[in-house]
Amino acid sequence: MENKKFFHSFWQISSFAAMSAEDTYLTISKPSQGLYKDKGSKFIAYAFPVSTEEEIKKHQADLRKEHHSARHHCYAYRLGAEKLVYRANDDGEPSGTAGKPILGQLQSKDVTDILIVVVRYFGGTLLGVSGLINAYKLAAAEALTNSIIIEKIVTERFELQFDYLQMNDVMKIIKDEHLEIKSQNFELTCSLVFEVRKNNSSKVQEMFNKMSNLELKKK
Repeated sequence: MENKKFFHSFWQISSFAAMSAEDTYLTISKPSQGLYKDKGSKFIAYAFPVSTEEEIKKHQADLRKEHHSARHHCYAYRLGAEKLVYRANDDGEPSGTAGKPILGQLQSKDVTDILIVVVRYFGGTLLGVSGLINAYKLAAAEALTNSIIIEKIVTERFELQFDYLQMNDVMKIIKDEHLEIKSQNFELTCSLVFEVRKNNSSKVQEMFNKMSNLELKKK
């Protein structure tokens, strides 16, 4: 009987931990840099917090202007809380020696919404496959070591339309559930856009759906 109680409690704790973790992710708060040197070659790593591929392209373009004489601009990135969007690029280095080691550091730290570009200035001496892998790995690692890693919460956004007379009931839910209002328009027919933590989304939707003459839709 004691064993059953133990496993039931363990399952509850494990389920709660998994549920709490699924709507959070790790990223960096601001850009950071790292540097690695080997046999005259210099590897300068730049880490940027990003959320779109458009941002990534802009950072890459800016670095190519700044380091126009560098031989290689290798990079890797991950996007999204689920970490399903990612890419690694060797930019002319032997296959698998640059982009993959950079991506490996992002995976090792379990971070996302990050771009790391490692700019290489060739020093005249070939480093070989293992030397390149080590150089790009350590440059990226230092950029992450020098960064501030933060936890962010995954949210969902909704638009709510309701009658002015329902204002008090609506705002009570907004306040009690700690919802963040992104925009609002209070006239005879009112509307507002709010964000809710993903794990709390179903509960909030159910609360609003119990109210009549109210329209709720996901943005």
